[in-house]
Amino acid sequence: MVELKWYDPNAKDNPPWITALAEVRHRACLEGWCYQHVQAIIVSIDQYAESALGNRNYFLNKPQSIG
Repeated sequence: MVELKWYDPNAKDNPPWITALAEVRHRACLEGWCYQHVQAIIVSIDQYAESALGNRNYFLNKPQSIG
């Protein structure tokens, strides 16, 4: 079974491009852009995460750790 990777904003070893994608994805909803433009940006980032990292939900739905 393949272990899925998730984005951790507190991780010290995140590559700069992953940090940039996470920031753009987060800011897209805050800037007041057209809804269709925001959706296009988010879908593009999620599709790229799926092809590059093997997990479409890389920036979402991080499983909670126990403890």
